[in-house]
Amino acid sequence: MAAATAPQAQLLPLELVDKCIGSRIWVIMKGNKEFVGTLSGFDDYVNMVLDDVVEVELNADGSKTVGRVEQLLLNGNNVCMLVPGGPDPAKYPEYS
Repeated sequence: MAAATAPQAQLLPLELVDKCIGSRIWVIMKGNKEFVGTLSGFDDYVNMVLDDVVEVELNADGSKTVGRVEQLLLNGNNVCMLVPGGPDPAKYPEYS
């Protein structure tokens, strides 16, 4: 007789984003911009408010332009990928 397995809990995408509120998140946008900041809120369209933000623009020549902003509202339509916890500071020091 086969052992019964318990059903695995399903984690929906917005539930994962909700767990990231108050922590660092790396947002990779469509195009050539990336943001790392503390997620303070979002809505059903994944529009996000980030605090203490580092903005990195990837230039055509391979260089990076880095800027800092106290608070930022991102349009969810342009978000390509979210990385909870942010980038590894040892590998990406410009994002810290």
